[in-house]
Amino acid sequence: MSDPASSSDDLSSAGPADDMTAPVDLASAPVAANAQHSKRRAGARRRLPPVTTGARRFLVLACRPDDTVAVDLGTGAVTRLRVPWSEGREPDLAPFEVVDATLSDDPERDDLAQPEAVSVAFEPRRVGTLSGRRARRIMRQVVAPVERHLLGFPGTSAPYWEFRGMHPSVAIVVPSRGPLLFRRRDQSVWIRFGWPRSDNWLAVEDRRAVAALWTARRDRLSGKDLAGALGYRPYFLVVALSRPVAGHCYKTVVAILPRP
Repeated sequence: MSDPASSSDDLSSAGPADDMTAPVDLASAPVAANAQHSKRRAGARRRLPPVTTGARRFLVLACRPDDTVAVDLGTGAVTRLRVPWSEGREPDLAPFEVVDATLSDDPERDDLAQPEAVSVAFEPRRVGTLSGRRARRIMRQVVAPVERHLLGFPGTSAPYWEFRGMHPSVAIVVPSRGPLLFRRRDQSVWIRFGWPRSDNWLAVEDRRAVAALWTARRDRLSGKDLAGALGYRPYFLVVALSRPVAGHCYKTVVAILPRP
């Protein structure tokens, strides 16, 4: 994977920076907010069952074969759960679902590139969903603080052997500009967004977002067009460091999420 910032072809394929739009605040859409108000209040009041014995409770943000990015509701920490999915089963946990998961006796905490990663003994058990104020409060608490470089280093990748476990490998980001979803000439899907003063170009591994771009039959989507294709207005980006590929770990966007 090449660094898009160093290629004029990549820049031209995405279009000018003017295509980027400011992040959308759902409070600016009072009609839609009021329409959902009753449902959200009812969902917020619904009680979840007790935590499964020996398990810990998590709020799912992104689910992939490699891992599931989730918030530990007991500690408030963002965690990367390495789940032993059954053969033939696709990872199918949805954002904002609540699951109970039992950590393995040997949680494999020795990956210095992904210090948040822990292995899970069994497939997580769904127990419900979170929405409304409770979910928004949790998301506010885990949003990444503004720093010079996303995930602690410049560019889109770094050699695996340079990581020492000193920086996070996942960040929940509220873009300061954008996002702009676009297809490159090699047909891979990328996203461009500002955070806060930097211009970030990262590969997208959110299958729903990739499918939305293909279904729209467009080379790029932003603003209302992107919201229409996704079915919601993007608010949060979940940025995660990949496992090593040819000796390098890459920043990727593993989920594009609405404001719950």
